[in-house]
Amino acid sequence: MNASTSEPTDVPQADARELLVDLVSIPSPTGEEREAAKRLVDFFEAHDREVWLDAVGNVRAPADDSVLLTSHIDTVPGDIPVETEETGDDEILWGRGSVDATGPLAAMAAAAVSTGVSFAGVVGEEVDSRGSRYLVDDRDVAPDAVVNGEPSGTDGITLGYRGLLAGTYVATSESGHTSRPDPNAIQHAVRWWSSVEEYFEGGEYEPVFEQVTTKPVAIEGGVSKDGLSVETTMDVQLRVPPALTVETVREAAEGELEVGTVTWKDKVSPVMMSPRTEVARAFRVAIRAEGEDPRLVRKTGTSDMNIYAGAWDCPMVTYGPGNSDLDHAPDERLSLSEFDRSVAVLERVARTLTEN
Repeated sequence: MNASTSEPTDVPQADARELLVDLVSIPSPTGEEREAAKRLVDFFEAHDREVWLDAVGNVRAPADDSVLLTSHIDTVPGDIPVETEETGDDEILWGRGSVDATGPLAAMAAAAVSTGVSFAGVVGEEVDSRGSRYLVDDRDVAPDAVVNGEPSGTDGITLGYRGLLAGTYVATSESGHTSRPDPNAIQHAVRWWSSVEEYFEGGEYEPVFEQVTTKPVAIEGGVSKDGLSVETTMDVQLRVPPALTVETVREAAEGELEVGTVTWKDKVSPVMMSPRTEVARAFRVAIRAEGEDPRLVRKTGTSDMNIYAGAWDCPMVTYGPGNSDLDHAPDERLSLSEFDRSVAVLERVARTLTEN
């Protein structure tokens, strides 16, 4: 266990909630995280913690590296009026990022201060994981453990994510009358992608997490400006289950390629952690202590945990308040009592890991 560089400082529930509401109230779409990052810096400085913004805009607050609590600052675009709604014995906070992932971010900041463990708020997760990639390159050594912040519900312990392979297909063909039977570049793109979809088609009862799923995300095509050719580009994504590697999926997709070229722009390996690590055990105990039954979760998307697992050989899980069905949704909202319980769970976990 590494030596602590700061003393734990109690964070009252009202202060943690205030941080959450402030962060949700500050628009922070990818590329525009700086104001929210400064609010986090102010929070740590107010509790006498060492903190700074690094070269890419991550908030770095190192301390006891028995565990690194980390979540992303950026959100997807979308203007959802920020308001707190009274509902019986609870309050609901509405606003972009309340679930993904400002709720987990604020919970981790509060827990890091109250337990004296390391914290990092990273940028760019919603687009290219620029912040987490910089963090793993910039640190000299790995932390002893990592808790990544994404919504899992207060009772959910996320152990696995699929990987990602993203690329752009390009094809060009000679222009000609549309009555001609020869396929043009647009048809070549459609045929290649149809072949890829057929190759990776999952079984009827195969869980999505265990499948390669395919998704075209953008396509452009038509006759070139000079009228001499037909051109097309298509952006595509494939999600990669832990049973396969990104390279295996890449080779299979390229094997269906007969015309055109594909350039792969993003490759993120899948991750699946054991439920028997000390971190996972600490979460099970903490969740039960808060009166809930722990759930083990596997997510079909990709997160910064994939980046950390690819670089650091240490146990890790992903955890945070919020219903992930509300990620990026127009009605994104978070229960404040759930937020409070998540802070308590994170504090219990951090104390357990620092004492071991």
